[in-house]
Amino acid sequence: MLELLHQPPRDRRVLVDASTLDDAGVFAHGRNEALIQTVDFFTPIVDDPYDFGRVAAANSLSDVYAMGGRPLTALALLCAPEHGLAADVIAAVLQGGLDTMRRAGVSVVGGHSVRDPELKFGYAVTGIARRKQLLLNSGARAGDRLYLTKPLGTGILSTALKQKKLDARLTKRLATHMASLNRAASEAAVASGARAATDVTGFGLLGHASQMADASGVTFELAPSARWFLPRVLELAAAGVAPGGLARNREFYGAQVAPTALPAPMLQGLYDPQTSGGLLVAVPARRVRAFEQALRRRRVWSVAVGEVRRRGAHAIVWG
Repeated sequence: MLELLHQPPRDRRVLVDASTLDDAGVFAHGRNEALIQTVDFFTPIVDDPYDFGRVAAANSLSDVYAMGGRPLTALALLCAPEHGLAADVIAAVLQGGLDTMRRAGVSVVGGHSVRDPELKFGYAVTGIARRKQLLLNSGARAGDRLYLTKPLGTGILSTALKQKKLDARLTKRLATHMASLNRAASEAAVASGARAATDVTGFGLLGHASQMADASGVTFELAPSARWFLPRVLELAAAGVAPGGLARNREFYGAQVAPTALPAPMLQGLYDPQTSGGLLVAVPARRVRAFEQALRRRRVWSVAVGEVRRRGAHAIVWG
């Protein structure tokens, strides 16, 4: 559909647009700063309406953090049925979003709502960053080390939740995981001099890593481990639990991924579409120690997942 559009000439103040499939648009603002703009909304991913609001807000903010920015303002986007949902349910969704935005230091300055048969919620977010500190998905270079800042598996676990296969404890952990902000991970990346990152969301780790490798003209060498995943993810994947988007990710990105002898459940988990996933950060080798220290100071979970290589036949190869 996008190929059918007649695009106007690019404004010279646009620093990042859709051409590199980056996480957000970036617009020059003054001499040294840039505005970051993004929008995201989706259908409920958890049962509790307050938690849904929290997750939707954290997910909407994530693209700003993935660019190395600080979110400033947000506009709420609500689609809700005219009948069938009580006012207090919708209010709980909005409250969860407001509380998360407040925790992030973001002002919700308004929004828009429409009648819709299916509940959907999210935000349009505007942030700011120093131009020289932007984290771009086109900024990875050969020799960089790759880090992931949240474990994987939210798509598989959310599907298991819908199938009533999660206990209360893991359900709570899933909601907390998806509602946690990428702010601290982003701050650590910027402070340590990283120049490339993306957040791992709907295209799964392999999809977003492929996009980042292509935009940077490099190859990512990954060495997967069970440590990369949330509890029970590999077990559930082995039992056939999988969201619909997982198969679509594998179909679309599979040609860019080198053949592998990885166990099938682990490969499924690497294609699993994430909601409010962590950051995938490419860190120059000389900055690795500073980055790891910055993560520890901020108490951010992280795992080294691989290295950046010179471009080969595939966007993703295995170490």
